[in-house]
Amino acid sequence: MNAPIKTALLSFGMSGKVFHAPFIDAHPGYILVGAWERSKKQIQQIYPHTKSYDTLEALLADDIDLVIVNTPNETHYAYTRLALLAGKNVVLEKPITVTTAEAKALKELALQQQLMICPYQNRRYNSDYLTTKRVIESGLLGNIVEAELRFDRYTPHLSSKAHKETGKPGTGVLYDLGSHLIDQALQLFGEPEALFADIAVTRPGSVIDDYFELLLYYKHCRVRLKSGYFVREPLPGYIVFGTAGSFLKSKADVQENHLIEGKKPTMPNWGIEPEAEQGLLHTAIDGKIIREHVPTEKGNYMGYFEALYQALVHQQPLPVTIDESTAVIAIIEKAFESNQKGCKVILS
Repeated sequence: MNAPIKTALLSFGMSGKVFHAPFIDAHPGYILVGAWERSKKQIQQIYPHTKSYDTLEALLADDIDLVIVNTPNETHYAYTRLALLAGKNVVLEKPITVTTAEAKALKELALQQQLMICPYQNRRYNSDYLTTKRVIESGLLGNIVEAELRFDRYTPHLSSKAHKETGKPGTGVLYDLGSHLIDQALQLFGEPEALFADIAVTRPGSVIDDYFELLLYYKHCRVRLKSGYFVREPLPGYIVFGTAGSFLKSKADVQENHLIEGKKPTMPNWGIEPEAEQGLLHTAIDGKIIREHVPTEKGNYMGYFEALYQALVHQQPLPVTIDESTAVIAIIEKAFESNQKGCKVILS
């Protein structure tokens, strides 16, 4: 594929405005061609050079290289399939599909069409996750024996986005925030041997899960993933215990808030957390006990789009593979099975 990569969005709601368009517009290797807008026509107010498509068919018929499927989860399979059949490469938001069967079918179709599907896992480029990853890989904690990853919110009321509260396939906090936590756990610790899940509905009037705790069993360690909608006082997003020491890190990446405020990823000091949010490392180095705060890595969602550009134009590895994200869906499926049975489930 030649640069620039002509790119279109399948919606221009929050994800389009916040997580995709600013980066596509800022990266010189892409052209933001437009978005499919069903009712509100907003993209041209922010990006005057773009098109607003009335239908998916019109968008797919246009001269587009890359389609970003950022629509409700239950539509991911159908829209990605249509995009591939129209000859478009696809960025597919998490969770990529509702089932592993759908994910495998899309992978097969992409291979047949000689096109790429790249799941969108932007939280791999969060400052807090990158810092935790660096500390774990440094060996300063020794062998990891226990870890807890959290992604909490205080949102006691039902979402104004109706599609998130319908109870349709792919809705609920496990598919939503859980997709990020599971992806990060798999990146940090690999595939678990088994899991136990507790999934619940806690908000009055809700029909979707809004609380979960997953316990992932590894040969030599345990990893807990937790999320809830009644966490008013934030807890550390990352807690890691090893044979040599401990590391605690707040969930403090600034990028999402800055994007919501309308700030651009080209601004100076993009992705730099406040110094007060540095993680706490308590361990031993060369026989000396240390307890100190460690510098935080810079967050940068643009890293995803740069890696994707290199993959599409220069045949470099994709930043996220469909196999990696299919493994996330497999964990979600097993979690619901565990919750229903009330027991630990072995992963095959």
